[in-house]
Parts: sequence; C-alpha cells; structure tokens
Amino acid sequence: MFKKILIANRSEIACRVIKACKEMGIKSVAVYSEADALSRHVRIADEAVCIGPAPARDSYLKMEAIIEAAMQTGSDAIHPGYGFLAENHEFNQKVRDAGLIFIGPDPEPMKLLGSKVASRIKMLEAGVPVIPGMNSSSKKIEDFEEAAESMGFPVLIKASAGGGGKGMRIVNKKDDLASSVESAMRESLSAFGSDEVFLEKYIEQPRHIEFQVAADNHGNALHLFERECSIQRRHQKIIEESPSTAIDAELRRKMGETAVRVIKASNYNNLGTVEFLVDKNKNFYFLEVNARIQVEHPITEAVTGIDLVKLQIQIADGETLPFTQDDLNQRGHAIECRIYAEDADNNFMPSSGIIHYLREPLGGGIRYDSGIYQGATIPVFYDPVLAKLITFGKDREEARVRMILALKDNIILGVKTSIGFMIRVLEHEEFIAGNTYTDFIDKNMKNWKKDESDLFNAALASASLTSSKKKVEFEFSESIIPEPWQLIGKWEIAAGN
Repeated sequence: MFKKILIANRSEIACRVIKACKEMGIKSVAVYSEADALSRHVRIADEAVCIGPAPARDSYLKMEAIIEAAMQTGSDAIHPGYGFLAENHEFNQKVRDAGLIFIGPDPEPMKLLGSKVASRIKMLEAGVPVIPGMNSSSKKIEDFEEAAESMGFPVLIKASAGGGGKGMRIVNKKDDLASSVESAMRESLSAFGSDEVFLEKYIEQPRHIEFQVAADNHGNALHLFERECSIQRRHQKIIEESPSTAIDAELRRKMGETAVRVIKASNYNNLGTVEFLVDKNKNFYFLEVNARIQVEHPITEAVTGIDLVKLQIQIADGETLPFTQDDLNQRGHAIECRIYAEDADNNFMPSSGIIHYLREPLGGGIRYDSGIYQGATIPVFYDPVLAKLITFGKDREEARVRMILALKDNIILGVKTSIGFMIRVLEHEEFIAGNTYTDFIDKNMKNWKKDESDLFNAALASASLTSSKKKVEFEFSESIIPEPWQLIGKWEIAAGN
C-alpha cells in the first residue's frame, strides 16, 4: 500500500481525500496557492507545499510544480480530486513518467473519453445509444447549419474538450446558430484551451442520470448504481439524489449494463461516472464519461456503504475489486446539496470574504463535507463550492425533510450562500412529486425571492456572541484549525438594526 499521497487539489475534495488517507494509515501531502495558505486542507494534511501565486494557472494548474512537490516530499502517488488537472491526460502521463502513480484511469482512456467527439464515435462502434448529432467538430458554420437542419431545432452546442456547462448553448432557430457557435468556441477556448465544439439534438425536458462505475487492473468491471443530477442551474448540478425516482429495476439494470459496456469499450480502469440523458419515454442516451471522482460521490457511498475514495486508492495500488456486481445493492435514499458562496439575489454571482460565523448541521443521517472553518477567507479565484451537505433516510421523503432541517441548521455568516434557494427547491411541490427534470429551475424557480427570515434566524443563532474589534494574536499549529474565538472575538446584534 502507498506510504504517502499528494493531493493535487484544494478545499473540500482535498479534505475528503486526506480523511480517507488518514483512515488507511497513509501520510498526506497538501499543495496550496498563496491565497490558500491558511486553508483547512493545508492544516489537516501531514505536510503542505506552496506551489505558486493565487491564480489557478500559476498554482493548481501548474503540472511541473505539483509533480516537483510530490518528488520532494517522497510521495508515492498523486490523487487529482476533481476539477483542475483531474481529467488532463497530459498531466496523467507526466505523473507516470516521473515514476509516480496517478490515482485514476490510464492516460489513453482518459484522452479518448476527454473528447466528446471521439468518445461519441467509440460508443457508436460499441452499440451504445447516443444522442443524434455531429460525429466531428468543425470551424465552418455551414457544417453546423447542415447538421442542425438534419437534426431539427432545438440543438445543443457542446465543447468537445470539457464539461461543467462551459461552451454549452441551446439554439432554437437558425438565425441564432452562427453567433451561438462563435460564442461557444470562445468560451471553450478560454476554459479548456480548445475551441472545438459540435452539435447534438437537444432533448427537451430530460432527466440527467449517471452511473458510478469501477474497474480494476485485472479485467473486472461493475457499476454501483445511479445518481439523479437533474436539478441544475446553468448546466451545473446543485442537488443530486440516489436512487432516481425516474427509473425502475429493469431500466436500472439496462442502464447499468450499458455503463459497464461503455468503460469496457474504452479500456477504462479505476473509478468513473457514465452520464446519460433519459427522455420522457424512458429512452436513454450516452452523454459522456467523467474520468475522476464526482462531486456527488457521497450519495453513492450512503446508499451502498462503500467508501469510493478508498476504493480509488486500492485500485491504483493494484488491488482487485473486493466485490462483484451481485454483492452490491442500494438501501435507503440519499440527497446532496452543494453549498455555494454566491449571491442568489444578484444572479448567483460568486461571493467572497471571511466566514465570521459557521454552524455545521449535526444529527443522525447527516454528513457535512467541507473545506471551510469559522474565520476562513473565501477567495475570488476558485470554484465557489464551500461544502456539501448529504442526508440519508429510509426513503426519499425522510431524506428530503432531513435535508431541509439540516440546511436551516447550517448557518454561514460573512459570505452569501445558496442555502435559502435550495430550501425552496426542496419544498417545491414538483420536487416533492419527483418531477425533477433538467429544466426544473427555469420552469419553477424564476420568481424565487430570498426569505429575509433566513438571515434573521441566522443572526439569532449567533446572538449569544458579542462583537469585539480587538485584534487577537495567535499561532497556527501544523495541523490544528484555529478555534473560532481566536479569529473573530465576540458577536452581538446591534440595537435598532
């Protein structure tokens, strides 16, 4: 087993991997930018190395600096987390060329599946159902117009080199196609370093359902069931759940078998996620493979009882999958909400600043994965995810109610968050009914307004503390997060406000 793993990431996912390492008796190495010097992942790791200035391009995307940090600290392997370099096949290869283990798939399947166009062609060859669309990218608008006319509007423009909604555009008529393609190409170039885009037929009111897959280096492959990720804003997932309300046992079996066929066709190893769209007639279509751990992996852990990060590490270390498909089953229901630092009253713009007060929700069936602490500074340079709140119940309704109560109990002051918005989603009658299509937010939440009582209740939660402007001097230890009173002093609610 590995003696030491470097985590090439930050915040919540870095903390998650460090926790798995500690439980497995493996030493952990954190890397950090200058902006993250006091971050939680830096404090809880066994070692930490600064790799550059705040901008990601000068730190978390700097391959040579990360590999050098791994070599200097005597690390055996690098875990990429998600985002940044996690799906970069060149980084994957550089890690291996340096004599280190990359905790993820081999570079070849990562390269194949990193291209939506190439993976689409491969899946067609393997008999996997795909959405009608272009089989190659193009620079000529005439090619896009011809493809769109053949498929019929609406169509969806997608970036070939990446995901997360970057470069994605829905086009409803021919007059808007050229400008939308040009805009998508610019955004894709900025986000992924490639301006390759292509068209797919836009499936109206679909479900976004993904299957967790795992394959070892000995030819064994299986799936760990599905997650529904249809509650999205700007093509970004914000609430996920498992199991899906949309599929029955037979459809689950078919989609699971197809997901395994996808990874076998691409010679994939380690953990990954096969994503599908499911239309109103329960037809499903391959979307893509995410060649990494997913943000929403905890809900699969909740319903299967399997630690996926530990499984990643075990597979990378050459171990055989410790179970077969027949050994696996789902139990209960799990929901995850992503807690973003963003201003719901200002078009969900990212919010930065200092977390002056934090209360994490506690109780049975509640899990809180975060990279924050009271007094932490939330920088402007990175993804605004603060934490992930996961609830588990014997059924969907118990998990839903538990999530609403946990969200209300999660008090974060100092930066704006999406907590109030997600409470309203979970309380909506359409969500309760399980009608969670990808257009849920556009259809049901357009007129959402923040309930000011949320902020008032948050203030009451911290009313027992009184404000002090006295500067407090303290020293950080190597691996201990500073206590709240060391950072913010006392609080009070000023009279008349």
